[in-house]
Amino acid sequence: MPKSLPHFRELLANDWQPRNDPSTALRESHTASVEEIRSHFPILKRQIHGKPLCFLDNGASAQKPQAVIDALTRCYSHEYANIHRGVYRLSEDATAAYEAARQTVADFINAKQPQEIVFTRNATEAINLIAHSYGRTICKSGDAVIISQMEHHSNIIPWQMLRDSLGIELRIAPISDDGQLMMEEYRNLLDERVQLVAITHVSNVLGTVTPVQEIIAAAHNVGAKTMIDGSQAAVHMPVDVQALDADFYVFTGHKIYGPSGIGVLYAKNDLLHTMPPFLGGGDMIESVSFERAIWAEPPSKFEAGTPPIAEAAGLKAALDYVSSVGFEWIIDHEKTLLEAATERLKMIPGLTIQGQAPHKASVVSFTLDGAHPSDIATLADLDAVAIRSGHHCAEPLMTRLGLAGTVRASFALYNSMAEVETLGRAIEKAQKMLRA
Repeated sequence: MPKSLPHFRELLANDWQPRNDPSTALRESHTASVEEIRSHFPILKRQIHGKPLCFLDNGASAQKPQAVIDALTRCYSHEYANIHRGVYRLSEDATAAYEAARQTVADFINAKQPQEIVFTRNATEAINLIAHSYGRTICKSGDAVIISQMEHHSNIIPWQMLRDSLGIELRIAPISDDGQLMMEEYRNLLDERVQLVAITHVSNVLGTVTPVQEIIAAAHNVGAKTMIDGSQAAVHMPVDVQALDADFYVFTGHKIYGPSGIGVLYAKNDLLHTMPPFLGGGDMIESVSFERAIWAEPPSKFEAGTPPIAEAAGLKAALDYVSSVGFEWIIDHEKTLLEAATERLKMIPGLTIQGQAPHKASVVSFTLDGAHPSDIATLADLDAVAIRSGHHCAEPLMTRLGLAGTVRASFALYNSMAEVETLGRAIEKAQKMLRA
């Protein structure tokens, strides 16, 4: 297994620069490591239409290593009980495992303490929690929230709902034609009325890596808080929330090789203490009478009801797995895949890659002259190539680009150079079929 990095701070998201032009020897060792990693993902042995599965829809949801599957099975087979309230041994063990998962998440993103980690169902719920709890507490009519043109719907709609209920202004930071956030224009949107800046770390459509440290610093200069949507970032690069000075950071388990049904909200401890609960119910209270309720301390205050117990175990296993591979290797490998896929797709006449920012994660979105994105993806499936088509829950971005949708290939640590060629051939074949 490739060696992991001792410290994530060495590869902060804004500054990572993988090695350029790996030698032949490195490429050969790279291939051997990929084959080892692929053996850890049982689903990659599956065939579709009699052909080996080429899974390139990782931006939507990633596949799971055996370690995650085993963690879920072990939890349900040997360790499952409801947590926090039980005084019997099984419940105490389950509680310890759940809180160990919280500690693993805190370590993974370098939170100051595990109490700054709230488990949610997914990143969407985490953003809604911030909008409804922090946003409704701090914002009033005339205040403003800034988002960007490249946001996922999950980081648009909650703020629209807040706008419609409170009368706040929703300001939109523009992007350039090559998919970069236009920083001067963003700074021009900042003033004392801005209460929150909520911007993606990595675009799910274009793969653009935004300059989050600069975004956060500029927001703090006018007294605004920041929320970074790391759903597409945490899987590709190390995240250090203390170094970034993010007030809120969210990501989801299923995109980082963990189970569905669990997401992560990081928030600075002082903010969690001032925010009211998002949901009410069991386990988020200190005491209850018919007259009043006293809230539990964070993070319990924001985890009403029975939480994702087994999913937390699976997320812990996923983060441990990613850490064992190491971001140094992941970044280098995915950069190699991105460069190779970009060059291979450019060889296809009539194909246009959408989003060519200098700093990108391993996502390639493209259009093909005279072909509907859904037709391309449907035909590619005949060759067992799983790619996504449509607006990718980013309709305003598609409007900015003047497109109805794109085809998207998104790469993960288990994808291989051979699959890049499989993708290219599948697109060429689909193009010929559509022209026939």
